[in-house]
Amino acid sequence: MFPSPQNPDVPRYPTSVGDILSILLKRAGCKHVRFHDLRHTFATMALENGMDVKTLSATIGHVSAATTLDIYSHMTDTMQMQAAVSIDRKIGGTNAQMPVVEQTPKESVNPPVNAPCAPTEPHPEPVPRKIRKSGTGCLYQINDSLWEGSFFPRLPSGKRKKFNVYAETKEQCEIKLAEMIERVKAEIAEEKDKLKKKMN
Repeated sequence: MFPSPQNPDVPRYPTSVGDILSILLKRAGCKHVRFHDLRHTFATMALENGMDVKTLSATIGHVSAATTLDIYSHMTDTMQMQAAVSIDRKIGGTNAQMPVVEQTPKESVNPPVNAPCAPTEPHPEPVPRKIRKSGTGCLYQINDSLWEGSFFPRLPSGKRKKFNVYAETKEQCEIKLAEMIERVKAEIAEEKDKLKKKMN
């Protein structure tokens, strides 16, 4: 989806995609959003428009549907209430009010990606993130009680694959991420050794 201009067979470096998004948002007069926020917007809209959690979980690459439920619990709780009201209206003949999704303070900071962009009051630039060393993965804060760690190594086949871990705090996520990276690197090294032996 985002091929490198120098080599179309490999993807762009993740930070370059984020930089391009920042430039486009600034030109359009939109508030700053992370590239990762587009993923959350897609997931929220998918749930709002009837996609089931299991399909969404597979689509966005979560290990299990339980992870998706944890992250988007505000959406799934509202969907359950909306289903209950719908049943109450049809079977009970009531005129119950349909609940709407309540935005958390974090969500209300950035408008949905599909919202019309309008020039806004000047706002402070986001604090630059600390650059992580190559091979140490990335950390994202999803909400007040959930962190995501991701690692995107190149496999012996030449393709890249994303691995994720989740934790309630940044410190726990760092530990889980380091353990996962060590395990994945060992598996990749073992696979490379097997391929070398086959070729010899």
